[in-house]
Amino acid sequence: MQEALFFENDPYLSGFSTPIMGRIQRAREKEQELLGPMKSLSDFAVGYMYYGLHKKKNKWIFREWAPNAEKIYLLGDFCEWQTREEYAFRHTENGNWELEVPEKLLKHEDLYRLHICWPGGSGDRIPAWGRRVVQDPHTNIFNAQVWHPNKPYTWKNKAPQKTKNFSPLIYEAHVGMATEEYKVGTWEEFRKNVLPMIKKAGYNTIQLMAVQEHPYYGSFGYHVSSFFAASSRFGTPDELKALIDDAHGMGIFVIMDIVHSHAVKNEVEGISRYDGTTYQFFHEGTRGDHPAWDSRCFDYGKNQVLHFLLSNCKFWLEEYLFDGYRFDGVTSMLFNDHGLGSAFTGYKQYFDGNQDDDAIVYLKLANKLIHQVNPQAISVAEEMSGMPGLATPASKGGYGFDYRLAMGIPDFWIKTIKEKRLEFWQVGDIFYNLSNKRPDEQTIHYAESHDQALVGDKTLIFWLMDKEMYYNMHVSNQNIVVENGIALHKLIRLLTLATAGNGYLNFMGNEFGHPEWIDFPGLHNNWSYHYARRQWSLAKNKELRYRFLNMFDREMIRFFKKRNLIAKPLAYPKVQNADDQVLIFERGKYLFVFNFNPFRSFTDYGFEARKGKYRLVLDTDNADFGGFGRQDTQLIHHSIKNHHGNDSLQLYIPSLTGFVLEKL
Repeated sequence: MQEALFFENDPYLSGFSTPIMGRIQRAREKEQELLGPMKSLSDFAVGYMYYGLHKKKNKWIFREWAPNAEKIYLLGDFCEWQTREEYAFRHTENGNWELEVPEKLLKHEDLYRLHICWPGGSGDRIPAWGRRVVQDPHTNIFNAQVWHPNKPYTWKNKAPQKTKNFSPLIYEAHVGMATEEYKVGTWEEFRKNVLPMIKKAGYNTIQLMAVQEHPYYGSFGYHVSSFFAASSRFGTPDELKALIDDAHGMGIFVIMDIVHSHAVKNEVEGISRYDGTTYQFFHEGTRGDHPAWDSRCFDYGKNQVLHFLLSNCKFWLEEYLFDGYRFDGVTSMLFNDHGLGSAFTGYKQYFDGNQDDDAIVYLKLANKLIHQVNPQAISVAEEMSGMPGLATPASKGGYGFDYRLAMGIPDFWIKTIKEKRLEFWQVGDIFYNLSNKRPDEQTIHYAESHDQALVGDKTLIFWLMDKEMYYNMHVSNQNIVVENGIALHKLIRLLTLATAGNGYLNFMGNEFGHPEWIDFPGLHNNWSYHYARRQWSLAKNKELRYRFLNMFDREMIRFFKKRNLIAKPLAYPKVQNADDQVLIFERGKYLFVFNFNPFRSFTDYGFEARKGKYRLVLDTDNADFGGFGRQDTQLIHHSIKNHHGNDSLQLYIPSLTGFVLEKL
C-alpha cells in the first residue's frame, strides 16, 4: 500500500498540491536524466574516482573539468613551479583535461598545483577535486599535496547501528577550538582528550564542524575552498580517520557539517573563476554572489555541478566513513533571495515563485543518494523558514532529510531572557513554542548551538548571569544572580530536551556553562586564541560551580538515553498555570514538573494524574547539581482521589526547579 503524501491530509497545504507535485516530478525527471543507463545515484556520484590525482600502476593520472580552459599545466618542484609543455594536460572531451606522468615524478607529501590558461588570462589554481591541501606556515600560500602513504589506514571498528527508535543526542564540536591551549587543536588531540569526555557525557552522535578545507580559520569552516579535502590545519587524513574509528568503537556516530550552500570567493585556493569564468560552478552575475555571506552561490541547474556536489556527498561517507551530514544554510539554498529579511509567517511564502527549484531538486537527490550509500546515515537540515516536507521521507513526497534543526527554539529562549522579566515568563507560551512542529517531520531541539556563542551574541549562561559569572562562580560565594542563573540553565536544558521532537543538540562546553563567547584570531584581536578555545578545566575544578552544570547535563543525557525517552509520545500538559508559572506534562510513564516562579514554592500542589505510585528520578535542585536539595529523594508519591473523585497527585514544587517522576 502506497504511503499518503505529506500534504494530502494537511488543510494548510491543500491549495499547494500542484507546486508540491511539480517539485516531486522535477526531481524524478532530473534523476533519470543524470542516470541514463546507470541503476542508481550511487553509481552516478563517483566523480572523485575519476577526477583529481590517482595512482595507476606506475603512473600518476590527473583529470580536471575546466570547459573554458585553453591550457592546463601541472606545477611543482619537478619543474621549478614554471609552466612546461611536458607537463601540459591534453583536452579530451566535454571540458575534461587529462595528464599522465611517471610514478617517479611525485612521491607522498610532495606539493603541486595547476596553472590554467583561458581566453584573455591565466592563473594558478588548487585542483577542484584535490583531497589534500596544505598551507605554508611562513608564506601562507596553499598548495595541493600528494597523499599516498605506503600503508593505507586500516579501520579497526565497525560503525554503530541505529536502534529501532534511535534518537540522536548530538555533541556539536569544532576540533580546532576543542583545546584549552592558545592554539589550533588537532584531530589527534580531540581523539585522545575530548572523545572520552563525550563518551562519558552520554552523547551518541558527534557533529564535526569545519572539516572541509577553508582558507580563513575565522570563517568557522563555512567558507569552503576544497570540498574533497579534510582541513590540514587539524592534522592528516589518517588522523581524522582514527578519530572517527575510535568514536565508532565507542558506539558514537560521527556526522559532519557539509557546506553545499555556497563557496568561498578565493580564486587561487577555491573554485571561484576556476577556468576563468564566473559561471563554471556558480550563477552568473549578481545571483552568483551571496549578499550576506560574501561568497559564491552554486548553480544547481547544471548537471556538472550536481555531479560535483553529489560525488562530494558520497566521498565523505565512503572515504572517511562519516555517518551522515548536517547540511549548512539550507534556507539560503531554498530561496532565490536566500530568505534574507523574511519572517515566513504564511504558507504562500513556500510556493510564491521565490524558491530555487534546482536547489530543491538537488536536496532531494542528495538525501536519496546518502541513504543509498549508507541506509544508516543521518541527514540533518539547518533550515529556519519551516519549508513543509523538508524533514519528511521521500516516500511521502518530502525532501528526505531525517531531521530538521528546530532553529526557532534558541531564538525563542534568547528573546524570552532578553525581553521578559523572569516573573512574567508564560509557561503555556514556552510549552507551545517548544512543542510546535509539523507531525510529518522529525526535529532536533537545542537551547543553544555555536551560533549563540559567537561574538555579537551571548551564550545562555551569559544572558542569565552577565558579569556576575566572572566573580561569583566559586562554591563559597553566595550570589542570587548566579544561583538563579544556574537554576534556569538547568531548567531550560531539561525542558528543551523533555519536549524534543526526535533529537537533541549541544555545542561543546555549553553543557557546563562555558563562559564568554567565541572569537577566532584575527587583526581585530591581535590574532589572539583566548576566545577560540574551550576551558575544560573549569568543569573539573571542584572549587567552581561549572562542575554542577556538567554533572547535571551528564545525568540528564544518561537518563533520557537509557529510557529512550525522546521516542515516547509527548502529551498535552496537565498543568500550564500562568499565574503560578507551573508546567506539568507526561512523556511515557514519566511526569515532568517545572516551576519557573522565582519567588514561590508550592506545597501540596494538586493536579489530576494517572492512578499509581511515583518516585523522583531526576531533579535539577539536587545538591550534586548545585541545587538546594529541597526534595525528599526517598519519598514515594501516591495518587489520591480529589474532591471530584478523580485520581490526582499533590506535590511539593520548589521555586526555580524541574524534576521528573517515574510511575512505578
